Amino acid sequence: MMDPEILQTTFDAVAADYVKRLNLRVTAVRPGEVDISMPVAPELVHGGGVLCRQAIMAAADTAMLLAMLADLGEFRPMTTVQLQTSFLRPVPRGTAEVAINAKILRRGKSLAFGEISVSTPDGKLAAHATTTYALL
Repeated sequence: MMDPEILQTTFDAVAADYVKRLNLRVTAVRPGEVDISMPVAPELVHGGGVLCRQAIMAAADTAMLLAMLADLGEFRPMTTVQLQTSFLRPVPRGTAEVAINAKILRRGKSLAFGEISVSTPDGKLAAHATTTYALL
């Protein structure tokens, strides 16, 4: 298992520039689970005054990647097969950041299954996702 600093360094080395612009930060690593934070930056807020759903989905997908990296102890080629996201409440402009938790539910030889929650600073669930990853 990687500690948060090593996981952040590994992520920074392999992530696409687009994802790096989300300014995701690893805050905790536990067996099969990671916590990250994402600032609600003005460029991620759409005309309706809330955090755009595309940014939430990108952060959720990335959180599971980080959980997988931490669990594997290294970067290995993998890809998202499925990401099902439910949006439960909007994250309004002015919110400092969202907290994202990703848990690996099961990891086999070729597939891994997980769930991700995205919460506002007051602890309210803003989005919930389930995912399937393929190890290549």
